[in-house]
Amino acid sequence: MSQSYHATYQKWQKDPLGFWAEAAEAIDWYKKWDTLLDASEAPIYRWFNGAEVNSCYNALDRHVGNGRSQQLALIYDSPVTNTIQKFTYAELLDQVARFAGVLQQHGAAKGDRVVIYLPMVPEAVIAMLACARIGAIHSVVFGGFAAKELATRIDDAKPKLIVSASCGIEVNRVIPYKPLLDEAIDLATHKPQTCVILQRPQAPASLVEGRDVDWQAAMQQAKPADCVPVAATDPLYILYTSGTTGMPKGVVRDNGGHLVALHWSMKYVYGVQPGDVYWAASDVGWVVGHSYIVYAPLFYGCTTILYEGKPVGTPDPGAFWRVISEHKVNVLFTAPTAFRAIKRDDPDASYLEPYDLSHFRTLFLAGERCDPATLQWAEEKLKVPVIDHWWQTETGWPICANLLGLEQLPIKPGSATVPVPGYDVRILDVYEEEADAGEIGSIVIKLPLPPGCLPTLWHNDEGYKQTYLSNFPGYYSTADAGFKDEDGYLWIMSRTDDIINVAGHRLSTGAMEEVLAAHPDVAECAVIGVADALKGEIPLGTVVLKAGVNRPHDAIIKELVQMVRERIGPVASFKIAAVVERLPKTRSGKVLRGTMKKIADGEAYRVPATIDNPAILAEIAADLAELGYPHQKNE
Repeated sequence: MSQSYHATYQKWQKDPLGFWAEAAEAIDWYKKWDTLLDASEAPIYRWFNGAEVNSCYNALDRHVGNGRSQQLALIYDSPVTNTIQKFTYAELLDQVARFAGVLQQHGAAKGDRVVIYLPMVPEAVIAMLACARIGAIHSVVFGGFAAKELATRIDDAKPKLIVSASCGIEVNRVIPYKPLLDEAIDLATHKPQTCVILQRPQAPASLVEGRDVDWQAAMQQAKPADCVPVAATDPLYILYTSGTTGMPKGVVRDNGGHLVALHWSMKYVYGVQPGDVYWAASDVGWVVGHSYIVYAPLFYGCTTILYEGKPVGTPDPGAFWRVISEHKVNVLFTAPTAFRAIKRDDPDASYLEPYDLSHFRTLFLAGERCDPATLQWAEEKLKVPVIDHWWQTETGWPICANLLGLEQLPIKPGSATVPVPGYDVRILDVYEEEADAGEIGSIVIKLPLPPGCLPTLWHNDEGYKQTYLSNFPGYYSTADAGFKDEDGYLWIMSRTDDIINVAGHRLSTGAMEEVLAAHPDVAECAVIGVADALKGEIPLGTVVLKAGVNRPHDAIIKELVQMVRERIGPVASFKIAAVVERLPKTRSGKVLRGTMKKIADGEAYRVPATIDNPAILAEIAADLAELGYPHQKNE
């Protein structure tokens, strides 16, 4: 009989160190830990201090040695190139060991950083695991990110090497990566020694002599490299996420805690078994891709799917059903945006009919709050449990979920269900006291965070403390707001900072405001996230022009959209802006973005007592109405 959720959570509460020591027995260690939880530098905590391990060994070598060598490890499915490629554990190990040899040949060693700027191709997985194999720290940057954004990450991580490709492919559009990479290196102060370039036939790139190396040529000459033991507390990777200042934050993930937490999550959160086919329909540039395309499924001995395509348009709204049917997927994890797109294009799910989904067990949704209508539509059409769960780039694995490996609790559409063992989740009100059931407050997690969560930011302990630990001493601040109901279910309602969630991608409105403010005609500006039926949220810009500017507003807005596209990237989905006479502000000069968002979303709002001029709210409401956004009178 399976363990119940409540019994397991109580077991963790009573003996958290014993709980994680038991979970760690599933991992192959070179050396066990001296201290399970090192609190000597609290509030910075380190798990499995003194232990030595290798993440690549646990993902590949041990499975090859334990009878899984001929099991499929990775299936690459690319409708945009009409390609399917399969790797057994033995074949993937061979490729990874060879590329690890390429990295070593070009000077990369334990502790060095390697930036990976690749599309959704097998080489992205191979490069990540190869870094882990030799103890190098990878930093994956979402393929196609603008050159300026890539340059800031190069300067922060200071990589010895960059691994990239000649191009990426978006549906029917080829996006050359190499010009973006070259521009980023020109902009960056730090210059990498070597760039390894994967040439794709859709757009071959010219190589810079003395710096650039062809992937295939390098692999042909490479000698396979062995695993290098690293400290459990050594970084496995750096993943940059948007900061409220517009500057990216380098989230650090360590080797030991990450291994233990992700391995545990596959069994207990996702309810899978070794040998199952697990598909996270995300991108390796995001945390979901790191955790649940590359690492967790391979740690656990599953087959993982790498999909270079879209939920619709590659070629139709049946794309996901084809992949599930053809590759016998047991569990799918994706963002609600994907299912909103499928529902929009095929509301009756007619494209589902030709496919056999009899082996498909569960759909998990995360990356943004799933609206109940989308969840219920997916349940009705797929006839499997649809699980909305919640976590963050910083945590690396779920904070709240319906833990199918223990027991399935009743589903409440709109709720992420209950805290996962390891997370002591609280709701604090404005007085920093625990809120009553149903009362919205700041969602925080009592320290220490469990294994797998960020121990700090890259070379920025003080920034880590200031960003995450200073608002509520003794707690990690999630920057999300929500409530717990009378059953202890958690409901995530909104962000408490300027990060918006566009189709599962966390983007900083502050960074977009910096771009708009750089336009020569703009005096001041504000960007808010407004509700969008497909993407959850999209950015909407409001700009006040400098005195004397009499150019057509449409021309200025077109320029602003292009600037954001160039400096942040198409992923920002910045397409809507309005020229306004003035922005609503408090007497101290703070722009009332929250109130503007409520107006745009058609929510009731109160006139803040600190507002400088209440009449401006009516003007903003009229401006937003011209853009088609609903508004209603204040209470």
